[in-house]
Amino acid sequence: MTERLYELIEQLFRKQSLTVEEYEYLIENRCAEAAKLLKKKAVMLRESIYGREVFIRGLIEISNICKNDCFYCGIRKSNSLCERYRLTPSQIIECVDEGYYLGFRTFVMQGGEDAYFSDDILCDIITEIKSKYPDCAVTLSLGERSSASYQRMYDAGADRYLLRHETAEQSHYQKLHPETMSYTERMNCLSNLKSIGYQVGCGFMVGSPFQTAASLAMDLKFIESFRPDMCGIGPFIPHKNTPFKYHAAGTLELTCYLLSVIRIIYPPILLPSTTALSTISPAGRERGIQAGANVIMPNLSPQLVRKQYELYDNKAYTSEESAQCLNELKHKMRLIGYEIVSKRGDIKKSEDKRNLPQRKEF
Repeated sequence: MTERLYELIEQLFRKQSLTVEEYEYLIENRCAEAAKLLKKKAVMLRESIYGREVFIRGLIEISNICKNDCFYCGIRKSNSLCERYRLTPSQIIECVDEGYYLGFRTFVMQGGEDAYFSDDILCDIITEIKSKYPDCAVTLSLGERSSASYQRMYDAGADRYLLRHETAEQSHYQKLHPETMSYTERMNCLSNLKSIGYQVGCGFMVGSPFQTAASLAMDLKFIESFRPDMCGIGPFIPHKNTPFKYHAAGTLELTCYLLSVIRIIYPPILLPSTTALSTISPAGRERGIQAGANVIMPNLSPQLVRKQYELYDNKAYTSEESAQCLNELKHKMRLIGYEIVSKRGDIKKSEDKRNLPQRKEF
C-alpha cells in the first residue's frame, strides 16, 4: 500500500470526507492491504453503533411489470421473453403474515413501475399492514413517483423508501437509460422523499457498463453529501435479454471494498449485503457483512414467482435467500460471529459516538 493511499484512508476515517479526486485515487489504487485496513475500520464503526446485530428485511417482489426500459434490467419493458406477473393485494398481505410469523419486522415491497399499483391500492395495503402489525416498518421500492404520491404513502404509514440513484454522474446515467428517463428527475425524487420525512435509501451497481473510477468517486461523494439512511450496492450482473448481455459482471472484491468505504463515510448507515453478492459468490453474503454491511433481505415472495423477478441472470432466490430458510441463514451468520435479530432495525443516528460534522443536504 502506498503512503498516499494509507494517508487517504486515515483522513477518511478522521473526517468522513474526501474530495472526488481523492475517492478516485482510493478506488484506482486499491490493494489487498488497503481493503483489509478499510474493512477493519468499517467493522469497528459499525459495531460501535449496532454491535454484531444483523437486521433482516422481508422482501416481497410485488410485480415484474415495468413501464421503463432501463438497458441493464431483465424486467425492462422491451424484454418480450419475460414472463410477467403481478401479486394481488391479498397475496401481498399473505406474504406479510407469513413473514411476521417467521420473525420479520420490516417488509420491503419492491417492483417495477407498474401502473396498476395506484396510490389508492398501495395506501390500502400499507394501512392494512400497519394496522395488523404496528410494530413493523414498511419499506417501498417502487421507482419514480410524484411528490404527492410519496406523501400519500407516507401518510398511510410507509416508513422507508429505497430508490437507487444508479450513478451520480449524469452522462453515465444517460448511457444506462433510455431518453425518456431523466437523471434530474431521479435526483429530485430522492430529494422529495427526504423532505417528506422518509428514511431514504439510494444505491448503485458496481461494475456497470461505462462505469469508471471517476464515476464511482462521484457516487461516494453523493453519499457523503446526501447522507442516506440506507445504501444498496451490489455487483452489476448482466441479463441475457438486455443490450448489456455481454458485459462483464462486477466483482465481489470491489463491491466489498466500497461497502467498507461507505460505512466509514457515514457510520450509522444501514447497508445491505445484497442478493447480487450471493449470486456471484457462494460466500458473497458473508463477505459483505464482514466488510461492514448489517442488513440482509431474504425473499418472502410466493415461490412460484421468485424466478420471474429476474433483474439479472441466475439470481439467487432459494436456500438462504429464501425467508423460509431463516434458521439456516442465522446459523451461517453465527459462524462468522454475527446475530440476526427480529427488530425493525431503524438507523441509529443519535448513537453515532463520533459526532459527525453536519454537511449540506442534497
